[in-house]
Amino acid sequence: MERNNTLDYYDNCADDFYKSTVNIDFTTIQEHFLEKLEKGSYILDFGCGSGRDTKYFLEHGYRVDATDGSSELCRLASAYTGIKVRQMFFGELSAVNEYDGIWACSSILHLPIDQLKEVMQKMAAALKENGIIYTSFKYGIFAGERNGRFFTDMTETAFADLLSGIDGLEMEEQWVSTDARPERSEEKWLNLILRKR
Repeated sequence: MERNNTLDYYDNCADDFYKSTVNIDFTTIQEHFLEKLEKGSYILDFGCGSGRDTKYFLEHGYRVDATDGSSELCRLASAYTGIKVRQMFFGELSAVNEYDGIWACSSILHLPIDQLKEVMQKMAAALKENGIIYTSFKYGIFAGERNGRFFTDMTETAFADLLSGIDGLEMEEQWVSTDARPERSEEKWLNLILRKR
């Protein structure tokens, strides 16, 4: 994957992004994800941003592999979590049958739809049998650049169409929530839990 405006945004705005996201209370969804995994399971935090969720999973007894495409966010997240966060672009995922769960919170939404299909197929391959994925998208039908970053928004119907072209993953749950940041409570998100079959 080549450098793009989205990566430039995160490298240039890493400090502000870190400060605005690291302390968001995301406990309800984190716990819901962990309830579906055995204690000590191996999780990939795929596009970990500030490292907020990685730190939570580590503190609750899970093994975590954390990655991000932004070198600056990798630096900040490594310092925050106490583990080495690897710089990796989504398309570089090559693990096979390795993870019990993949956490892709507000991360793969930065991919255009054709790349999203390819990356989700790689995510399916990286999961162990019966493994789970949590991912989330801004709710809507927009695809393009917004505030310096590329987004692919999703509705239930659009995601069902996407999932129908990906082998081995089934929808387990989906729900719409408001943004966890109080100042953005009018924004809606599509949350998804997928399982490898």
